[in-house]
Amino acid sequence: MTSGSEDGSQIANYRKLEVSQLDPGSRSVDGFHFFVKPSRVLGSLLLSCNLFVVFLKFTVPTPTRKFFVLVAICVAIASVTAWITYSWRQRQRYRNSPVTIVAEGATGATSAAFGDTIPNRGTPTQPAPADMVWIPGGEFSMGAEQTSETMSDVPGVTRDSLPVHRVYVDGFWMDRTEVTNEEFQRFVEATGYVTIAERTPTKEEFPSAPAENLVAGSVVFSPPDHPVALNDYYQWWSYVKGANWRHPEGPKSDLKGREKYPVVHVAYDDAVAYTKWAGKRLPTEAEWEFAARGGLSGRLYSWGNEFHPNGKVMANTYQGTFPFKNTAEDKYAGLSPSESFPANNYGLFDMAGNVWEWCSDWYRPDYYSTLQQSTARNPLGPSDSFDPEEPGVKKRVQRGGSYLCTDQYCSRYMVGTRGKGESSSGSDHVGFRCVRSAQ
Repeated sequence: MTSGSEDGSQIANYRKLEVSQLDPGSRSVDGFHFFVKPSRVLGSLLLSCNLFVVFLKFTVPTPTRKFFVLVAICVAIASVTAWITYSWRQRQRYRNSPVTIVAEGATGATSAAFGDTIPNRGTPTQPAPADMVWIPGGEFSMGAEQTSETMSDVPGVTRDSLPVHRVYVDGFWMDRTEVTNEEFQRFVEATGYVTIAERTPTKEEFPSAPAENLVAGSVVFSPPDHPVALNDYYQWWSYVKGANWRHPEGPKSDLKGREKYPVVHVAYDDAVAYTKWAGKRLPTEAEWEFAARGGLSGRLYSWGNEFHPNGKVMANTYQGTFPFKNTAEDKYAGLSPSESFPANNYGLFDMAGNVWEWCSDWYRPDYYSTLQQSTARNPLGPSDSFDPEEPGVKKRVQRGGSYLCTDQYCSRYMVGTRGKGESSSGSDHVGFRCVRSAQ
């Protein structure tokens, strides 16, 4: 496999490199889905009307035919108008709903599916660890609503985030930012650790792989120079020889000037190795979402319901036409340094966008359905992993979205939505942050 391969799929299959967390679920579990935007409705109705007119031309006399054509046109106009109105109301419902404080220490929900967030009142007795903030824990509503589908042009962003359910988590400490390059470098210098992306795959590990494909590297975003269909993410991903945390875009890139950027190309096992060295751990998915919500209940984003409140950019996401033209209206066409955007109510940066973050939970799309009968206390995730799109691949949860997320394709910067990744895989939009249990 040479650097900059066309699709990255060969070595990705051998190493099970998972980039499908960017695919918000265009392939449903049962092989069928029905979700349309107003433009799609219009196109479908116009096609149906044309076929209906052709049918009438050959089967119905001319006077009667005109009546049926008029009826068909009226039905089409009424249907399009109704759907556009519905979509607009759904967007307004979430973007404009106010933040309401209903009681001291509790935040009110803006949707009937979400209950109030009730934070714990206790405070930690230990001093704050360096660069970590206290997350009080408490009871909250976790997940996303199906109506949030209107916030993305491609269906499926909430399918594995249903149903909304009640969860309690203990208080804990959490890193203010994602682990940066300079922090990861200190770990490597102290331990001599070699990341998975830096290791050469062996014939014993991948007996069916051609020898030329057994090269160390990782998956890098490689945008095309023209519009492409969004049903094949290999059109904008390449497996690049020599790409790793030291060389984010490949052998010719380095970390000069990127010391404060989040470390990337770290697989789950790499992240776990770092946390053990640092005396920390990865957050559970429930801890991550409680922290990301910042005490707010039922909001779309970690800061509220409006994506750009008063015109202010709140996270590093993709602007322009995905995947070939990023207009960088947020000032960053790729990764951004830590603390480039506002923190949430708990003082956490980049809980939406920039890089996906590993959680400790195994991934199952049906896991939330097992928690809806009563309040789950400190859930650790399912006992095993299952992804119907790749049944034989064990995956861990990822959260927060990345700089590549956009409402045209993957709007999983929405706080209740989920991602996934195979534990031995990394890419240039996946990182992590750590937590520490209270003592």
